[in-house]
Amino acid sequence: MDNRAGEMMAFARVVAAGSFSEAARQMRMTPSTISKLVARIEARLGVRLVERSTRRLSLTDEGRLYYERSATLLAELDAIEGELAQGARHAGGTVRINASVAFGTLGIEPLLPAFWQAYPNIVIDLSLSDDIADLYLDRTDIAFRVGPLADSGLVARRLGSARRVIVASPLYLARHGTPRTVADLDGHNCLGFNFRRAAPVWPLRQDGRIVDRSVGGTLLANNGPSVHRMALAGVGLARLADFDVCADIRAGRLVEILADAGQGETEDIHALSLGGPHMPYRIRLFLDFMAPRLQAFLRDNALDRQPAPLTVS
Repeated sequence: MDNRAGEMMAFARVVAAGSFSEAARQMRMTPSTISKLVARIEARLGVRLVERSTRRLSLTDEGRLYYERSATLLAELDAIEGELAQGARHAGGTVRINASVAFGTLGIEPLLPAFWQAYPNIVIDLSLSDDIADLYLDRTDIAFRVGPLADSGLVARRLGSARRVIVASPLYLARHGTPRTVADLDGHNCLGFNFRRAAPVWPLRQDGRIVDRSVGGTLLANNGPSVHRMALAGVGLARLADFDVCADIRAGRLVEILADAGQGETEDIHALSLGGPHMPYRIRLFLDFMAPRLQAFLRDNALDRQPAPLTVS
């Protein structure tokens, strides 16, 4: 293992202390260990740094140059670590967030004013997209994901779950009728998505099992709110998360249809981060502030997991 910084520190301590034994005492090592560390530097460089004698320790010209340059590098290293440690003790800096458009708009954004009231020096770099961000390539600190997680080294904090529901406006249903069975979807305008992982199918329960029902319509969008708005406008049917449409269903602006067919399909929601024991303080603050509030948001905007029989005609 490359331990040049440790060897450099040992050599600098020998020079400052004036002897191997005193340097060993200060560093809580044995004199032989200190001597081996210095000898390792000399062997790597192919020069002698220290003239050893029973009376005193003296530096060669090469040793003096190595000591001067080492002192500069070690001081810079101390400054870097001190600066980072100082940042970890104070709530400042930037937290880069990625979330789906609907979850970010409805869940995260309303919480930001209170967060800044508590931590006014933290900058939130918020990117909303229904495409999946790569935390490493996109320099993202925290990503909020809806759905199954791929195996990775990321740290996941579960926030809750969302149920996918099929909705339509009363206006659309009055014009086109209400689907009563999965087969009825063939005659309806099913609004969908165009991002790469999206498929033109809706997983639905039919005859006691889940089947992928092929659907099609006049809209393919790259985000949930566009589909949501078109459903509200009476354009077609939409399949969205319950936290996205819960308020509209309660207000009568949208109606859940085929509830029995879609019942039971839920997706977990997680906050993903690079994490680890050395997570920057600003990121930990954001997660600790947001997690319980987002959990409450998901609970408050969850539709009944046991939907009542459809009554819309």
